[in-house]
Amino acid sequence: MSEILVSIIIPTFNRSQLLVRAITSVINQKYTNWELIIVDDGSTDETKEVVEKFQEVNKISYFKIENSGVSAARNYGIKLAIGEWVAFLDSDDEWLPNKLSLQIEEVLKNNFRLIHGNEIWIRNGKRVNQKKIHEKSGGEIFKQCLHLCLISPSAVIMKKELLREHNGFSEEFVVCEDYDLWLRVTAKEKVGFINTPIINKYGGHEGQLSQQYFAMDYWRVKSMFQIRETLRRDDYREQLVKVLKKKCNILLNGYQKHQNIKNYQEIKEILDQVT
Repeated sequence: MSEILVSIIIPTFNRSQLLVRAITSVINQKYTNWELIIVDDGSTDETKEVVEKFQEVNKISYFKIENSGVSAARNYGIKLAIGEWVAFLDSDDEWLPNKLSLQIEEVLKNNFRLIHGNEIWIRNGKRVNQKKIHEKSGGEIFKQCLHLCLISPSAVIMKKELLREHNGFSEEFVVCEDYDLWLRVTAKEKVGFINTPIINKYGGHEGQLSQQYFAMDYWRVKSMFQIRETLRRDDYREQLVKVLKKKCNILLNGYQKHQNIKNYQEIKEILDQVT
């Protein structure tokens, strides 16, 4: 399996202490043919010093860019990636030791260009059970992916050519950039899935983007609206419009309640165009 080089990209911003756990989980991988690209998105903490503690591992590269958001940081790493396959790890998550080895086995057995896997959720230090709506799977999952993000970036390995075909992560999106990319990918192809947990996904700490943006459906609506005309399958388009309308109406009711006039008008115009 050693012939496949995996380029691992960790985007990070002011998470110096959490970053130690993430880097260590890469070093502890059973699969060893990888390079690690750490993209520091303008941190003002001790991120650089933390990375320097791992300098004896010559497969680790560190780059600092001007603060531009997680999409820009990941895209920067993608451009630097040498490997044919790319994996992502958010700096607050942790890979389990067999993460890459299980995925490379799947790469060699199938023709999937994106493979993800199951997760263990840990919130405030305690393991929590996922709800049925968060249940993950493989194959044709576009319709399931419309409702919420069902693929974690930290659980993904994908062909670099696939990222290039879809122009990477949209830098317009401050959140839900992963949701947006997975919609574009799953609209066109099947994905692989490993039911075994391959990552620990941590929540409940400060600095999580999902904690900072409450109306995540605003960004999901924007994503669906943008891709609706590119869909080749009628059943995909019909399901997208159905979910899009539902999310628009929920947002509009919330905007009315909180007198959010700016976003109200934007979402109303989107709803009018698909009704």
